[in-house]
Amino acid sequence: MSEFWMMALGLGMAFQGALIIWVGGLPRALTPGETLIAEEGTPAAAGLFWLDQYSYIGLTLLVVGTAITIWGYVV
Repeated sequence: MSEFWMMALGLGMAFQGALIIWVGGLPRALTPGETLIAEEGTPAAAGLFWLDQYSYIGLTLLVVGTAITIWGYVV
């Protein structure tokens, strides 16, 4: 894969990850202070679970996209 395509792919992934983090915020496990807790089995607990998953996906895209961009620039 050429350097250009690696950088384009990496920047796209990092941008999408940054947008997800912007909308969903960081996962509750990575935020300082009190964490929101909902009673197990309630719709609120399911919502918090899916928001955390969404945030982890965004964080992963941001980190991996940045790494691919740097790799494409160095190589």
